[in-house]
Amino acid sequence: EVQLVESGGGLVQAGGSLRLSCAASGFTLDDYAIGWFHQAPGKGREGVVCINSKDGSTYYVDSVKGRFTISSDNAKNTVYLQMNSLKPEDTAIYYCAARSGYCSGGNYLYKYWGQGTQVTVSS
Repeated sequence: EVQLVESGGGLVQAGGSLRLSCAASGFTLDDYAIGWFHQAPGKGREGVVCINSKDGSTYYVDSVKGRFTISSDNAKNTVYLQMNSLKPEDTAIYYCAARSGYCSGGNYLYKYWGQGTQVTVSS
């Protein structure tokens, strides 16, 4: 059974840090792209960052560049999202998702999704 499980969310003050984990099972990351998405209350789900497990290339939206770092440990079949200098506007549910091949825009292109983990940043 294919599964993605996120962990590491929580409540943090502005300026603080969190590290999210996305553990994959039922498939190996080697041939997949893993994206992190967030969904704030009343808003749609948006892509934040993505990593291509094949070559390690990464893509970030402008709002998180310099603050967030995505990494992949293929031996552990886990992707991490290090979030530093957190802002209240980063508050959202964070989801990881997988698609075969390379990173691409469009939520609908990602086949497997985790259940999400809540990140709350207080001011």
